[in-house]
Amino acid sequence: MIRCSKIESVKSPDIIIAGAGIIGVSLALELRRRGADVLILDQSEPGREASIAAAGMLAVADHETPAKLREFAAESARLYPEFVARLESLSGMTVDFRRHGNLVLLPEPAPLPGHQPLSSEDLARMEPALSPGALFPFFIPGDTVDPILLMRAALIAAQQQGIEVRGHTAVREIRSSETGIEVVTSTETLTARAAVNCRGSWAGAPVRPRKGQMLSLVPSNPRLLTHVVQAPGVYVVPRTSGRIVLGATVEDAGFDKTVVPGAVEGLRQAAVRCIPELASEAVHESWAGLRPGTPDDLPLMGATEAPNVYIAAGHFRNGILLAPATAKTMAGVITGKPEAVSIAAFSPARFATSAKSF
Repeated sequence: MIRCSKIESVKSPDIIIAGAGIIGVSLALELRRRGADVLILDQSEPGREASIAAAGMLAVADHETPAKLREFAAESARLYPEFVARLESLSGMTVDFRRHGNLVLLPEPAPLPGHQPLSSEDLARMEPALSPGALFPFFIPGDTVDPILLMRAALIAAQQQGIEVRGHTAVREIRSSETGIEVVTSTETLTARAAVNCRGSWAGAPVRPRKGQMLSLVPSNPRLLTHVVQAPGVYVVPRTSGRIVLGATVEDAGFDKTVVPGAVEGLRQAAVRCIPELASEAVHESWAGLRPGTPDDLPLMGATEAPNVYIAAGHFRNGILLAPATAKTMAGVITGKPEAVSIAAFSPARFATSAKSF
C-alpha cells in the first residue's frame, strides 16, 4: 500500500466509489437520486471488466443460485423493469431487456424448486430447434439483458446525472480524516464523507477472480431461438439482434483472461448437442471475464471495520441481476435509511479478512 504525505485535495464529493462496473455505477446513480454528490474512480477503463463479459441472464430460479441469495435476487428481479426504464430514459438507448424465460434441460425428471416440467409438444412449440435427447425439459421464469448495452447506458446515465467517472485512476489507500475519509490515488488525495469498494475481482480478500470463457455465434437464422437454454455444460442466450451468446467456464486462474480454444470449442459442442442447427455456425467472437467470487459464493455488502468505508463486491455470477437491489440497499445503508430487505447474510464481518480498505 502506497502512503502519501500531505497532498492538496482537488474535490470533496459526499461519497467516492472505487469501481465503475455495473454495481458501482448503479449505486452511484441511486445515491445521486437521493441527493448525494458522487465521484467514481476506476483503475482502468470504466465498465470494461466483468460487467460486459457476462451473459446477462436474470433467472432467480436458477438451481445454481445459493439458497441464501434467492430472496435478495428475487427482490432485484422485481426491481429490474423500473431499473431498465430509468437507464433507458436517462441514456436515450435500449438495453435489449427480454422477458421470455429459460428452458432448462436436466438429466433427471424430478423438477427442482421453481422448475415447470414441459411435454415434448410444449418444447416443440416453444423452441422447434431444440433437441433435448435424453434430457428432461423444464421452464423457469427469467429475463435477459445485454450487459454491453446495459453498462453503456449506465455510464451515459451517470454522466447525465452529473456523476463524474474517472478512468485510469487507481485507489491506493483510504484513511480516516477529521471530517470523514481521504482517498489516495496515484496522483492526488481526495476527501469525502464515505467511500465504497465496488472493485469486483480487485476488491481484496476474500474476493478472488473466477475466470469465465464465453463465445458468440451469429446464426444464418436470426430467429433460431427465443428462450435462454440451459443445458449440461453450457447456457445459450439469444439476443434480439440474432446474436447468440454461449457460456461459460468457471476457473480458478487468477487474473489470467487468456481465451483457450479448447474451452471455447467445448462450449460450442455442448450447445450443438441440444441445438443441432448450430453445428454449421462458426465462432463469431470469444472472450474471458473475471467474476468476483467469495468462499461461500455470496456477495460482500455493508460497512467494513474501517469507519465510513463500505463494500459492495463479490457478486460472482450474479452482478448484472443483483445491481438494482444492491444499489437501493447499499444506498440505504450509506445514507442511514436502510431498506426493509435484509443483507445480514452478506455482511463483510463473516470473513475475518474482509476488506477494511482498498
